[in-house]
Amino acid sequence: MADKINTGTILIKEGTVLPEGLQLESEPYSKGWKLVKNLSSSGLDRKLCEARWTFFYMAEEVNAVVVGSDLEKMKRRAVKRVVASMKSERSNCLEITHVAAKRFLGLPYVTVSGHPRHIQESMFLFHAKRLAEWDQAKSAVA
Repeated sequence: MADKINTGTILIKEGTVLPEGLQLESEPYSKGWKLVKNLSSSGLDRKLCEARWTFFYMAEEVNAVVVGSDLEKMKRRAVKRVVASMKSERSNCLEITHVAAKRFLGLPYVTVSGHPRHIQESMFLFHAKRLAEWDQAKSAVA
């Protein structure tokens, strides 16, 4: 399977609640994350707006740099690092905003940047009802 990580790629956490009737074509990407196929962030935003859901854009940018020789493997490792460094554990989506393969002193490397995104029904980020549910779930695990 060829890696499909490019600028505009969307990754969604497995188990993310989506509007009823919204069909997203996706494939597993890494543990706990699915890659959305054939749909950019603007396309997903449009579909969510039609369903009266909200696709939040988080201001923080997360970055990763990976050195190696195989471009596709470097991209995959960089995306895994970006996902791992996302500060907001309440974000259920990631939009890849920059992918670049370069060389420094003959050594190939890849940089990947992304912005956490969040899909939810309410227009208020982390609606109080959802916060209470997340806090209860966190307490149960701890």
